[in-house]
Amino acid sequence: MKYAVVAALFFSVAVAAQSSSKAAPTMEVFKSPTCGCCAKWVDHVRAGGLAVEVTEMSDEALASLKEKHGIPPTAQSCHTGIIDGYVVEGHVPVAEVHRLLKERPAVAGVAVGGMPLGSPGMEVPGRPAQTYNVVTFDKQGSIKVFSTQNK
Repeated sequence: MKYAVVAALFFSVAVAAQSSSKAAPTMEVFKSPTCGCCAKWVDHVRAGGLAVEVTEMSDEALASLKEKHGIPPTAQSCHTGIIDGYVVEGHVPVAEVHRLLKERPAVAGVAVGGMPLGSPGMEVPGRPAQTYNVVTFDKQGSIKVFSTQNK
C-alpha cells in the first residue's frame, strides 16, 4: 500500500510540473506612451489569458522595431507585440493569437493593418464594426489572409 501512495504522489507531482511548463508565453508589446487604443488592446489580450509586458517608446524607435521585424508597410499599425518567436502587429483579436500559437504556421507573424473600427481596442459605442482581415506575413513580405473578422 505504501508503494501505491508513493507512486500516486509521484504521478501527481509529475503531472503538475508538466502542466506548469505548458503555460502560455508572455507577449512583449511595444507602443507609443500616448496611444489609448493600444492600452485597450493590451487589456483585451490580458482578458484573453495571455501575460503581457508593455514597453513604451518613441514613434521613431517603434518604426525601427517594425522595420527590424520585417512588418510590411500595409500591415503596420500603432503597436507591435512579440510572442514565442512571432510578431503580432496591430489590433489582432486574442483568439487569433491563440490560433497562431496552436497552429504554428511558417510565418513571421500576424497583423491587422491600420486601425479598423470595431477591432479589439478600437470599439466605438453606437458605431458599427468594420469587416477587416487578420493577415499573416513572412520575412519576404508576402501577405495572406489568416481570418476575416466582423463579417
